[in-house]
Order: sequence, then C-alpha cells, then structure tokens
Amino acid sequence: QVQLVESGGGLVQAGGSLRLSCAASGRTFSSYVMGWFRRAPGKEREFVASVSESGRSTSYTRSAKGRSTISRDNDKNTVYLQVNSLKPEDTAVYYCAAGNKFTSAAYEYDYWGQGTQVTVSS
Repeated sequence: QVQLVESGGGLVQAGGSLRLSCAASGRTFSSYVMGWFRRAPGKEREFVASVSESGRSTSYTRSAKGRSTISRDNDKNTVYLQVNSLKPEDTAVYYCAAGNKFTSAAYEYDYWGQGTQVTVSS
C-alpha cells in the first residue's frame, strides 16, 4: 500500500515555473514506477511524465517534453515534476501515481494522490 500526497501547485503567470512534489508513504517507494498526470477543466485525464524505479528512465508526453523534468529521490520517498515556461493551457489538477509498469497508461497505475491545482494566468 502506498499513500501519495502532492504539493507545490498554485497560481503562476504564463512563462513562470513550478516544481510539484509528491511524497509517498511506505518502505517500498523505490519499487514503484511513478507518474504524473493532469486533468484540465472539461478534459480527460492525461499523462504528463513517468520515471522508472531507479530514476534512470523517464518518459514525457509531447507537450511536456523540453519544458518538464520528472525526477525522484528514493531516499526521501518523493517524486518531483519541474515545469518551466508554463502556459495557460497547463492549468489543471496534477496527480502523481504509483504503479508497476513503465507506461503512460493511467489504468496501469495502482495508487493515486489527491491532486494539486496548478493555475496559469495569461
């Protein structure tokens, strides 16, 4: 069982940056693939990025690539998402998730946080 708590969201102007954090409980954090997803108002939940158990492998959706960095600190049981050059269309609730497969498919992730709101003003 893993419990996930996101933080770091907020209101930011377009062009700004945010670093989202997701703290995990439990001793087995390093055995999970971690992912970040987001749900914008009126839209489906979508994949943003994922990181392998060791942190050596990462994957990004096209819109996030080049602007975002996912990383993890297994000693701190925390995964991060740094997003730069934020755009109004990045406004969404951002969720972290834990699973056993390195994938962008949300249904493969077993544990989810409650989400953190990111609002980007133009």
